[in-house]
Amino acid sequence: MLKNITMGQYIPGRSILHRADPRTKMIWTMLLVIAIFMANNIYGYVMMLALTGIILVLSEVPVAFTLRGIRPLLIILAITSIINIFMYPGTTVLWSAGKVSITLEGIVHATIIIVRLSLVVILGSVLTLTTTPISLTDGIENLMKPLKKIKVPVHEMSMMMSIALRFIPTLLEETDRIIKAQASRGADFDTGNILEKAKSFIPVLIPLFVSAFKRAEELATAMESRCYRGDIGRTRMKQLAYTGLDRNIHIFLLIFLIVFIISTFLL
Repeated sequence: MLKNITMGQYIPGRSILHRADPRTKMIWTMLLVIAIFMANNIYGYVMMLALTGIILVLSEVPVAFTLRGIRPLLIILAITSIINIFMYPGTTVLWSAGKVSITLEGIVHATIIIVRLSLVVILGSVLTLTTTPISLTDGIENLMKPLKKIKVPVHEMSMMMSIALRFIPTLLEETDRIIKAQASRGADFDTGNILEKAKSFIPVLIPLFVSAFKRAEELATAMESRCYRGDIGRTRMKQLAYTGLDRNIHIFLLIFLIVFIISTFLL
């Protein structure tokens, strides 16, 4: 399951999305996530599914690799779906046994939740898979620049967010290594009920926390040795700049958003 988490990982490439400005990708990722939760009919969901497919193709990231990010959510999706199928009120009863019933509206609502969460995970994964951590940091800092006027530590906040994203795959690799080491010593992580399985992960969590704090200390030492002092006097090797590619992306997605809003509120 740990290998299925794609959020925070980056795959080098020269696709359209790889070359796009990080601010363009972050702005439209947020807008499209909002649009996903605005959809209220079949037209809206078909449009969002089609657009997500186009984004996956343009990213040139293996589709199977991107879709792996949904696997860790399968348990949550399954539980949520079961609750909605049996508890969501509806008038079209498909099956009933005493006070328990399954309605068509419950099945539709459960499907909507699955589609929404899956699309959000895919869009978030594509953002990190096609954007380097440094570009994410610079993009977040640039977008939050107006907050500097009210003394908000924009640079520090964006740096922390970028480091957190960057260390997700590193900590996952460390967790996998610890699990294999414990398993080689006879630890059992597969048998027993939920509480027993959770208890068996305690020997994994302790060395993982120790390793995380050690890595944080090493990172802080490395930054200090390179005279890192935050945003004061900091320069960048690569300056962010909008190009014709970003303009075309803005135009295409703006047209899509207008059509999507029309289909959502008028159809």
